[in-house]
Amino acid sequence: MTKVTPDTQIESRKADHIRINLEEDVQFPRLKTGLERLRFLHQALPELNLSEVDTSIDLFGKTLASPLLISSMTGGTELAQRLNENLAVAAQTNRIALGVGSQRAALRDPGLARTYQVRHLAPDVLLLANVGAVQLNYGYGTDECRRVVDMIEADALILHFNVLQEAVQPEGDTNFAGLLRRVEVVCRELEVPVIAKEVGWGFSEQNVRDLANAGVGAIDVAGSGGTSWSEVEYHRAPTAFHAQVAAAFSDWGIATADAVRFAVRGAPDLPIIASGGLRDGIDVAKCIALGALLGGLAGPFLKAANESVDVVDELIRVLSTQLRVAMLCSGVSSIADLQQVHLLEVIS
Repeated sequence: MTKVTPDTQIESRKADHIRINLEEDVQFPRLKTGLERLRFLHQALPELNLSEVDTSIDLFGKTLASPLLISSMTGGTELAQRLNENLAVAAQTNRIALGVGSQRAALRDPGLARTYQVRHLAPDVLLLANVGAVQLNYGYGTDECRRVVDMIEADALILHFNVLQEAVQPEGDTNFAGLLRRVEVVCRELEVPVIAKEVGWGFSEQNVRDLANAGVGAIDVAGSGGTSWSEVEYHRAPTAFHAQVAAAFSDWGIATADAVRFAVRGAPDLPIIASGGLRDGIDVAKCIALGALLGGLAGPFLKAANESVDVVDELIRVLSTQLRVAMLCSGVSSIADLQQVHLLEVIS
């Protein structure tokens, strides 16, 4: 029997993650995003022309036509390369931001770097590199962070925080002790901004405050209510023991709407990216009204990218148009004004 190398294990795990997300129901069974409780006060007389509604924003020196982020998902496999290329072409066409999946596989096997490298297809987009924050406790430092940024010519680096996912993985890296001071070193030494990102369970207000004090340049809340990575790990659990542990956490986390509020309070001067279960342009608009600057989606884009570039392009145009119509019907013509809109909370 051929011995599986660590690099092959990472590549296999990434392939499992793509397959499970495409084929299985990995949404939170009961926990919702909290956005379903929020409503805009409809303005029947907005005194605006839809053509005047401007969804553009500036972030990290790049102008986005719409406050949308294709959230970090994948890389490290042949299928991932095709998906990332489809996403990049559509992101370039529509001038929105794009993140790639964790690049640790390519650090360990440089031959996999090409599965993340899309700058030639998206020369103008805000492109985000990505590595797990916990790896800073496993030998990584500023040099490795710089390598993943340089690998894809990124504009910023995402450090993702996935403590629950690592804890329920049989092969997980679970030492999160003393991590904040290592994050602070990277923020101080790296030449590009660092984005702290959860992966689907949200940051508390204190987490956000600590990360802001450590020097991060933005927060991606990635709250609960969309894809549950404990559900993903449940589907790839090698034993009944591991499946039972993962299954218990299917509804764990901070709902996305609450996570955005926590982030705005914890880091009022930082750009906030809202993600975690957003499904349409109205969800994006609600998050911006809560104080976020842009909204990120992963699952819908993964499924679209598995189809074609055209399907991704159509999804972006639908999301952007939904957002613009929501802004018109709320009586605002800019993202800055949308951030000041008061939402109604529906008590069920």
